[in-house]
Amino acid sequence: MARIKPFAAIRPPQEMVKEVASRPYDVLNSQEAKAEAGEKSLLHIIKPEIDFDPIIDEHGQQAYDKAVENFKKWQERGWLKQDDKEMYYIYAQTMEGRTQYGLVVCAHIDDYLSGAIKKHELTRKDKEEDRMIHVRLQNANIEPVFFAYPDVAEVNQIVTQIVKNQPPEYDFVAEDGFGHHFWPIHDDAINQRITQIFAAIPALYVADGHHRTAAAALVGQEKRIQNPHHTGNEEYNYFLAVVFPESHLKIIDYNRVVKNLNGMNPQEFIVALSKDFTVEEKGTNIYAPSGLHNFSMYLNGKWYSLTAKPGTYNDSDPIGVLDVTVISNLVFDKLLHIKDLRTSKEIDFIGGIRGLGELKRRVDSGEMAAAFALYPVTMKQLINIADTGNIMPPKTTWFEPKLRSGIAIHKLS
Repeated sequence: MARIKPFAAIRPPQEMVKEVASRPYDVLNSQEAKAEAGEKSLLHIIKPEIDFDPIIDEHGQQAYDKAVENFKKWQERGWLKQDDKEMYYIYAQTMEGRTQYGLVVCAHIDDYLSGAIKKHELTRKDKEEDRMIHVRLQNANIEPVFFAYPDVAEVNQIVTQIVKNQPPEYDFVAEDGFGHHFWPIHDDAINQRITQIFAAIPALYVADGHHRTAAAALVGQEKRIQNPHHTGNEEYNYFLAVVFPESHLKIIDYNRVVKNLNGMNPQEFIVALSKDFTVEEKGTNIYAPSGLHNFSMYLNGKWYSLTAKPGTYNDSDPIGVLDVTVISNLVFDKLLHIKDLRTSKEIDFIGGIRGLGELKRRVDSGEMAAAFALYPVTMKQLINIADTGNIMPPKTTWFEPKLRSGIAIHKLS
């Protein structure tokens, strides 16, 4: 079952939300964050290294201390205020005419530890520890994690009715063009019913935020051990999440660029590719993959279609069917000798939100030798992998739009 609870969010006043809410910590480097951050921006709390000139190490104690100082200051100045009662919230995002509606909730750390909150990616201990430091020092989940759940008609109906009958408290378009809309659910009976409905849902799925999820659960565990009077009802048993029905979510492509061709010239590389792929030259106009097991490649000023030949993939295997597996095995490992995508300096990853033109730019600049675009993974594939206990290869999924940080914060006490 999925144990969730309402909470009293710390959040910006309506008139300040656009100034306070920011992009997440992990989609901006420090220089980009410094350039983007206005006076009230949450970036001063989640990327505190930007408050120094020159920018300091984001993992140093001085940066962590600054984050705590800024969080306290934002509350003292009234840029963040805590609601006076526990409730759920509806958070909707609009991108390219499509709106997805989620619920802002607190999820239970035991569900993550037991596997009822299912993951599809491996986490790195160093990244977990960095996020854990922030949660420990702030005694709060400053940024939410992004979960999916199987559609439930009654939840959809509740959300639809509230959105129809109640104007949003927040309604703004961020600088990236994405719309953000937010409704507190004040009715106690509705909040209780939502908790009951989710208690019958067997699992939640981590869509985005694996390291934040792990960090939140581990800090909750620490607090249990440190509290000799632990009862199980404390706020630290829960962490901040936004949960979306599966049908609302769309995964976009996550593409790859490589620095060299392992000693081959472009023509030799194409010949090598043709052993496992049907290769078709597409000219200078951008070519996007047409379906599963079809890839686009940009090489030497031209686009190519690469279609994996039958027998080079395993559609009956949850991992073998993935195009990230196909291209990793047949191209990066077999031809380019890139063995570990997590650590290799010979490959880089580009979210599809940047468009295929970014792949062309990286190659034309001379920085990269070739680029590969992949057909996006589906939510059905993600859930199948999580349900079977498998782990996706690195950099498989890219969700857009990202959750805006600062719209709701959860204190652990």
